Amino acid sequence: MKPDPFVRIANSRDLVGHGPFALSASGVDVALVRTGAGWRAFQGLCPHQGALLGEGEIEGDRLVCRNHRWRFSLDSGRRDGGPECLASCPAVERDGAIFVDVSTLKGAPRRAAPTRSLDDLPGPRPLPLVGNLHQLDPTRVHLILQAWAEQYGPIYKLKMGPRRAVAISDPHVIDEMLRARPETFRRSANMDRIISEIGIKGVFNAEGDAWRPQRKLSVAALAQRHLRQLYPCIETVAARLKRRWERSAEAGEPLDFVEELKRFTVDVTMLIAFGYDVNTVEQADDVIQRELEIIFPAVNRRLFALFPIWRIVRSPSDRRLERALRNVRAWLSGLVDNARAGLQADPDRANRPSNFLEAMLAAVDEEGKPFADDVIMSNLMTMLLAGEDTTANTLAWAVHHLCDSPEWVAEIRREADEMVGPVDVAENIDVANGLARAGAVANETMRLRPVAPVGLFDANVDAALGDLRIPAGTTVVILPRVPALDQKNFVQPLAFRPQRWMEHHPGAHEVSANSPFGSGPRMCPGRSLALLEMKTFLSMLYKSFDVDRVGRAEEVTELFGFTMSPVG
Repeated sequence: MKPDPFVRIANSRDLVGHGPFALSASGVDVALVRTGAGWRAFQGLCPHQGALLGEGEIEGDRLVCRNHRWRFSLDSGRRDGGPECLASCPAVERDGAIFVDVSTLKGAPRRAAPTRSLDDLPGPRPLPLVGNLHQLDPTRVHLILQAWAEQYGPIYKLKMGPRRAVAISDPHVIDEMLRARPETFRRSANMDRIISEIGIKGVFNAEGDAWRPQRKLSVAALAQRHLRQLYPCIETVAARLKRRWERSAEAGEPLDFVEELKRFTVDVTMLIAFGYDVNTVEQADDVIQRELEIIFPAVNRRLFALFPIWRIVRSPSDRRLERALRNVRAWLSGLVDNARAGLQADPDRANRPSNFLEAMLAAVDEEGKPFADDVIMSNLMTMLLAGEDTTANTLAWAVHHLCDSPEWVAEIRREADEMVGPVDVAENIDVANGLARAGAVANETMRLRPVAPVGLFDANVDAALGDLRIPAGTTVVILPRVPALDQKNFVQPLAFRPQRWMEHHPGAHEVSANSPFGSGPRMCPGRSLALLEMKTFLSMLYKSFDVDRVGRAEEVTELFGFTMSPVG
């Protein structure tokens, strides 16, 4: 008697609506969809860049990937406008549960055995015990690692203290590694420990079964289908920022754009994720923002420290970090208490949460239990920190480059005048999404100045990347900006040329070599929101203001502090 190939994948009562649902069976990702003809189960990863298809949307009879909007037929699995076709597997419902046979999805083509080991690679000479850490200035680590890539090639070895590491700037190998998360590769253990030490164990650094339910909530909160109802939050904050800057312009006051833009992104994040109008834009000072700006640089210093001295002796900077974390947690705890009180007063809201915070309070973890308070707090901290820093820095870099590109200032202004009309800010999401020139500027800025130019990961098991053997425990350092600045992938790669992102672009233009939001199942869930914020802001700014830089362009430099920001 043959064993039953079907494995239980979910309880029917837990699958509300048509889906898609991101599930896993026997270690295989599956996208499950409810159709008029019954359940359909497809391969779980998009063939484009490995995003989880279960995080996408159903539009009519099409399954739509959330990252780049590839559309697949629910009947045949074929992609609209392309040769790709999703593999499917049998799915049945019985005894109140869904079962699938994923044996047909496991047949990945056999790859050639790796031929090289870490010992075969070139790289900078390490010292005993400290390895190459003494050469890695935490504020310039991305530039140092990129310079080594130019010297030693797209794959080279180094040592992070006693731990062996490999640095990769080949875009195909980077994509291969990111697609193999979270089973084969994970966030580096050192990074996880450092972030966990400050009380953050959320979706950013969660792994295994704990990651999936947290990821699901994050994706739902930032899903493309929700952005239409969330867009008024962006519009409101952008209008407030315009009024604030009008007062500064009338007074002839210079602005610190990074700090100003963090007000914008904090306010948008708070409204969208927490349903709370903190309104830092219209405040003279913002205590929470002062606390937040302490955290990322402190984490970065610890990440590349020669020795974890903070575990033995607390320095003044360590005490500042602890105070900042206490203050932010206390502030967030008040929001959690208010949200809990609201759910208790109106229990039906648990079935229709209006924001990420309410969804976390109403949801259950992988064991069917409510999320613990520390997990909730960790994810709130993650959402707040990521929402504040990344988009603000990208926009600040965009303004920096536009100060030297008057022709593109004129393009954005002309587009805004034509599409936005007499109002100050795009009135709806359709207008904002249609701002193609503002979007081209955002994409070109992220190519030249990605806020995450370095990524640190560890191999969970013995693995292979390309022709290289990767022993379990090896740290993998990815350098995604290097291929984006390679002339093989982009014509005039060091020039600011937003026109390369418009429909017609002469010369090399390898889009897959540019991945500012990552790739694979753990691609940044905030991609669509970030692009929407950037388009809306750039349109508002250049429709209403002339912008000049204080100082010279060459005085503006890159500062790495977990994310990469402009200084000077």
